[in-house]
Amino acid sequence: MKWILVLGLVALSESLITIPLQKIQPLRERLREKDLLKDFLEKSPYNLISKYLGRLQMMEVSYEPLRNYLDLAYMGTISIGTPPQEFKVIFDTGSTDLWVPSIYCYSPACAHHNVFNPLRSSTFQFLGQPLSLSYGTGSMKGFLASDTVKECLSPTSTQASPNPTSQGFTQKHRPLPQVTGLPEVVQEFGLSIQEPGQFMDSVPFDGILGLAYPTLGIRGTTPFFDNLWRQGLVSQGLFAFYLTNEEKNSSVVMFGGVDPAYYKGELNWVPVTRPFFWQFTVSSISMNGAVIGCDSGCHAILDTGTSLVTGPPEPIFNIQRIINARQSYGGEYIMDCEAINTLPDIIITINGVDYPLPASAYIRQERTGICYSNFLATPGNLSREIWILGDVFLRLYFSVFDRENNRIGLAPAA
Repeated sequence: MKWILVLGLVALSESLITIPLQKIQPLRERLREKDLLKDFLEKSPYNLISKYLGRLQMMEVSYEPLRNYLDLAYMGTISIGTPPQEFKVIFDTGSTDLWVPSIYCYSPACAHHNVFNPLRSSTFQFLGQPLSLSYGTGSMKGFLASDTVKECLSPTSTQASPNPTSQGFTQKHRPLPQVTGLPEVVQEFGLSIQEPGQFMDSVPFDGILGLAYPTLGIRGTTPFFDNLWRQGLVSQGLFAFYLTNEEKNSSVVMFGGVDPAYYKGELNWVPVTRPFFWQFTVSSISMNGAVIGCDSGCHAILDTGTSLVTGPPEPIFNIQRIINARQSYGGEYIMDCEAINTLPDIIITINGVDYPLPASAYIRQERTGICYSNFLATPGNLSREIWILGDVFLRLYFSVFDRENNRIGLAPAA
């Protein structure tokens, strides 16, 4: 049986759709380095968990809670239209819809990003439905459209604006992932006409490509992955992420299967408890055998669009106290960098399997030499025990998002 499984994975990997991802410096770090973060947070308070709460829908406008842009860390490149127009997007398991800026956007933020020009695409279709993606500090407003979408194999953009954060980092370890042909697909997507300047004006990506369940998305539309799956353009109804700390093109998202070269051992499968987000049950969070969070079990969400580990205030503050993290003037938690070498692992137990987070993962040392805790409390008005495991966790564990069987696969990253 084991050989059958291995042969199946090899065969599956031969038909993978693989897209390289670039690690970017999160906006939070960029603002902190310039000593602008405290002022930014005071002027633009945000609700990290807002996208996980209920959403309002009306007949005329579709609303979907959007995310906290401060901590997004990985992006890839797609093209839309004929001939193709290139966009950098976040492949985000915490939201569902695809959207990019349009030439009709009048917000200052759009002047610093690639914008889609419908007049230059022979395959563009205007669908007309108003669109509003809302979150704590404002909303992206626009309209729904349809056009061809594929990944970019080369810089063929017909509308390219310079990206000030692009850098020529050199790959150190793994060879560049093989881009294996995302087929061209006709896809519904949002085009912005208004964007919140405080957020979008400062980020290096142009838009979002969501990979959560369709129930979270714009009513009446088919999300990107579901489109591939329903048309038989992927081998299986799943996708996977391999995320690293390296700056450029060593991380990867793969559609239609998994490549065993990216993980060690066997995948451990975890059932999805709520097919809305990629939500599952965590048994406990512990250190040195003592439970320090999630003591009676809790709900968690696996989210490629969040770089930190977040949870309810009380257990997060308890963890900050245990690891001796001290609150700074900007509300963040600073740590002694020597703690990276002395603090024990924090263990997240999921479906009977322990997933260690070493101190080198839950403490981050920035270019300034200052160290910060990678734990963050969600807003106090959220009483439910919901945790979000972001890139801090996902860089350690290769992750498979299996829509076909409503489960998540986890294994140590290679």
